[in-house]
Amino acid sequence: MNDLLRITSRDNVAVALRALSAGGTVEAEDIALTLKTDVPAGHKVALQDIDAGEPVIKYGFPIGAAKEAIPAGNHVHVHNLRTLLSGELEYTYQPTHPTLDPLPVRTFMGYPRKDGRVGIRNDLVILPTVGCVNDVARALERDAQRLAGGGVGKVYAFSHPYGCSQMGEDQENTRCVLANLATHPNVGGVLVLGLGCENSGVDILKQYMGDWDESRVRFLVCQQVEDEYEAGMALLEELADRMREEHRMPCPVSKLVVGLKCGGSDGFSGITANPVIGGFSDRLGAQGGTTILTEVPEMFGAETILMARAENEEVFEKTVSLINDFKRYFEEHHQTIYENPSPGNKAGGISTLEDKALGCTQKSGFGPVRDVLRYGEQVRTPGLNLLSAPGNDLVASTALAAAGAQLVLFSTGRGTPFACPVPTVKISSNTPLAQRKKNWIDFDAGRLLSESIPLPELARELENLVLAVASGKEVKAEERGFHDLAIFKTGVTL
Repeated sequence: MNDLLRITSRDNVAVALRALSAGGTVEAEDIALTLKTDVPAGHKVALQDIDAGEPVIKYGFPIGAAKEAIPAGNHVHVHNLRTLLSGELEYTYQPTHPTLDPLPVRTFMGYPRKDGRVGIRNDLVILPTVGCVNDVARALERDAQRLAGGGVGKVYAFSHPYGCSQMGEDQENTRCVLANLATHPNVGGVLVLGLGCENSGVDILKQYMGDWDESRVRFLVCQQVEDEYEAGMALLEELADRMREEHRMPCPVSKLVVGLKCGGSDGFSGITANPVIGGFSDRLGAQGGTTILTEVPEMFGAETILMARAENEEVFEKTVSLINDFKRYFEEHHQTIYENPSPGNKAGGISTLEDKALGCTQKSGFGPVRDVLRYGEQVRTPGLNLLSAPGNDLVASTALAAAGAQLVLFSTGRGTPFACPVPTVKISSNTPLAQRKKNWIDFDAGRLLSESIPLPELARELENLVLAVASGKEVKAEERGFHDLAIFKTGVTL
């Protein structure tokens, strides 16, 4: 394996593919230089002298400017690189009109639902309307595990601290997310568990659930029964008995909705894992399927690339609002817009938010942006969608599930064990992580470098894994029973 990777011919920095020591001679394409400093794996090396104030170019775009003169062969990182980003901006629509050549539509084994969607799981879920009944939900989850099997998938309780003492948009978000999860296609049966005095109770949620399948949903208000545990278990048994009659059937891959997320990123994420996910996204879109890209703050610095791919001017304007509204959210809370990347990102070689964003958006591939979704809104347009949600791993992944994603592809360079309300496929950016954390990682995209496997081949491999997961193969987090939910908290608490 080479020592350095220059991503594009325009770049004036290259990425160290392994830890490099000062005094060593290294090459990037036709450039040879002697290192003046140590450079950790995943970090950047100056390929030429960079003057103070001069843009530092990676992925073919500026990722910031030099704080000071940086001689060729020096480590380029947070100590000598600063962001060029600022607040809200005005944008002009300059479309590139990307297209995807159609591919033959493959199939997977799923659960067709009455509303036309398809589930890839047939889980039995306990969904509290308010945090006050979380312990009841957990007790039911524990004792209802005996109901799993024979058509019934996992038994999950999704506890959360919300559903009361909220107002305005904050309360609206909670109601939308809970209603969307109650009617999610992966849910074969759901017990909506209320307390009785909360302001987002059972009767309110029914109004947000739309045309829901009455055979799959049961409601219980704890204050209205003598023994909520006994009543809840009886309803779960009733749901499970009906679910046992359901079986997987062949379904077109055009019915798949896949969320795209990264977390614990490193300097290899934008070189291996995220481009491989982008290749998969294009392949799914070419078969009529849907992908959703979120974590808006990690689009800052790469947003014009997405805007140029907007299918039409309406989608462009929605993308502009997506970006500037999220910047305004930071400003209204008197917080720095560009307080990113995280300490772990920096340790892995990511220096600025532009650096992170240009790597993050690789997950979207090269296809057109077909629509933009508000937080809590469900996907309705096939192809690539953008979703308003923060960068926080669990909050963003929950938002993807609530938008209709049946599974989430999650790339990581440092690793994480978490799982959201739908199967969460962990994709490593580097092979050492995949080898060290076999209990976390489902797919090693680091082989793009460690084994020189071509990106299109890895994208097809990832597609095969996605279809296997959609057909019932458990991911590592599912094998360990991991699941969680986090709702975006945006307002005051009463």
